[in-house]
Parts: sequence; C-alpha cells; structure tokens
Amino acid sequence: MLNLTALFHTTDPKEPNLLDSLDLPPSVRTYLAQAKTDVRNCLREGIPKMLQAAGFTEKAPTPRFFTQGSWAYKTLNAPAQHPQQADVDDGCYLPLGFVKQTKRPSAATAIFFKAAEACLAVLCREKGWTLITDKPTCVRIEVTKAAHIDIPLYAIPDDEFQTLTKAAMEAYHTLDSAEAIRRAERDSWSKLPSDVVLLAHREEGWWESDPRPVKDWFEAQVLARGEQLRRVIRYLKAFRDWKWASGGPASILLMAAAVPLFERRHGRDDLALLDVLAGLPAALRAGVVNPVDENESLTKRLGQDKVEEAARELERFEGVLRASLHASSESQVCIWMQQEFGQRFPNRPHRVKVVSVAATVAAAPAAAGASELVGRSKAG
Repeated sequence: MLNLTALFHTTDPKEPNLLDSLDLPPSVRTYLAQAKTDVRNCLREGIPKMLQAAGFTEKAPTPRFFTQGSWAYKTLNAPAQHPQQADVDDGCYLPLGFVKQTKRPSAATAIFFKAAEACLAVLCREKGWTLITDKPTCVRIEVTKAAHIDIPLYAIPDDEFQTLTKAAMEAYHTLDSAEAIRRAERDSWSKLPSDVVLLAHREEGWWESDPRPVKDWFEAQVLARGEQLRRVIRYLKAFRDWKWASGGPASILLMAAAVPLFERRHGRDDLALLDVLAGLPAALRAGVVNPVDENESLTKRLGQDKVEEAARELERFEGVLRASLHASSESQVCIWMQQEFGQRFPNRPHRVKVVSVAATVAAAPAAAGASELVGRSKAG
C-alpha cells in the first residue's frame, strides 16, 4: 500500500504539500486582518452617529463584533479558481433593547443596514474597495478581486451585549389586503423572542440566528479529536472548490457531516480523509442537520438535486483516493490527486511512501465513535 500523507501535510518547511498551498499568502492575510480592523473602527465610530441622525432618542451604543465562519474556525482556504473569493465574516452587534426603539422590526433592520452602509461607503471610497448592498443578510465589502468581508448585522439580548467583548466580537408589495394585514401583524416586536440573537434580513425582518454556538461546537470537536480533524475539513473544502467554481455543498454542511465520521489516524491524513469520504455520501442522502440546532436541515438548504450531485462526486472521489492508496505507480497517484485538487496538490512522486498493510492497520485508533453532538437523522 501507499502512504500519501506527506503530500497532504508535512512539518518539513522545504517540502510542498497541499495544506500549505491552501493557506492565504501572508501578505494577503495581513491585509485582510487590517481591513477587518478598519471596518470595525469605521462602524464603531459611524453607526452611533448614523443612528442618532436617524431619530433614535437614546444615545446609540458602540457596536460590538464577533468573527465567525472559516476565519474563526481556522479552516479558511485560498480561492482555487475564479470567481471564488476568500471570505471573512465579522458580525456587528447592537443590543436588542436599543434596536426595539423603532415601532416595527422591519423598520429597525432597514435603519440598521442604512446606517452601516452609509459609514462604510465613506471608508470604501477612501480605500478603493467595492461596497455591495444586495446581499440579503449582510453588507459585503470586496477588498480585493479575490477576497471580501461580510458584515452580518445582529440584535443581541442586552445582558449578552454587555458580556460580548469588543475583541471577540417598509414597503410590502402584496396582491391583496388580507396578506398585507397578516404581514403587518407579524411585523411586531411582540411576535419576536427577546432572549435570542436576531440576524437582520433585508426583506424578511429578523431571523433567529446566533453564530457563536457553531464556533464553540467546532472548537470543542477539534480540541477533543485533534488538529487532524481541522486539516481533513480543509481538504474537503479544497476538493469542493476545485470541482465547483461556484456553488457546491456549503462549508457548514461539510463540517456537520464530516465530524461524526472522522477517526483519528496517527500520521495518516490520507486515511483520515478516506474514512470521512467513505461515509459522506450516505450521510448527505440521509440528511444533515445543524450541529447546534436539530430543527435546521442543512441538506434541505442545498436542495435534493444538489445533494445528490455532491454525493455522487464524493463517491467518485472516495474511489479515486482508495485506488491511489493501492496503486503501483507513485507518479500516477500524483496525477489522479491533481485531478481532484488542481495544481495545488504537489507532483512529488518521490514523497509517496510504500507501507505494509500492518503499518496501515496500526494507524487506526483502538476505538472510535461518532460525536454525540451531531445529529444526522433528518431528511432534507
């Protein structure tokens, strides 16, 4: 059998490997980190002024922030191909008590978006960035051709706002009057919970949505299972990005489906990836739910046809990787892997090792079990 792990990941800084090729160049990462800081500073200073000008009677609090998504999970990959972009998600939070000064929830979301966009427009002109205002649940800033920052806007319960540290963190077009009345009735603060985090949506008011539990869940999984799990997630995302220039299974879907399938394989990232690939198609077809909200189907969000497309591609990939481990030509293996990951997978046949079956078995854990934190029983 063959051991391909050195081509996936190695601690030798002189040897190219897939994981290193997925990292953003240091200069780009530094630029994005500074851009995120500039955006935060702009919103801290600008939003209170804009809200005061919009007629809020109380003094507007300074917004607080919480980085979420792949930047926070440390699973951010550089784009594989156009038009993909590196994505930084940085949530902007105001206390729910302040937001509820408006008579209607929909008015609050409109004002919140308008205030954020007004001050960010100035920053974007200064920096030469592009402000994008047509995303339903965020304000987007394209800071380079290959990277953007998304700023979702949240209302958080007042007591949680106080503990969220700064460093961490109306027109209806209807066909009949009856529908207009129903929508107007829903557009009331009394219809919304006061003890949850709410995400501003441009057309649909407020959604219950708190990104913090997912981050906590994934960090706990990595702590319990090891950094190899984080690497496997990045390999899956790299495969996705090479096979789908746009679309494909979302990162949160891949994470939620892969974590319970993962088994630690000492010194063998190739086997750990194969373990996950062997179970992913069935997991997707059975339905994958949000790991912190069993009522949210992540596969339903993707759609049945796209789920089946992803399952078939992952089945094919699993077959290629399994064949590679049993191949007789190291050069052919590199060709096959580059077809799955692109040129970011190194063509270094001499780094492939021939190992015994006994050594492969020894890399398996003595015992393994699925995480109890993830459910996969809901179809969708």
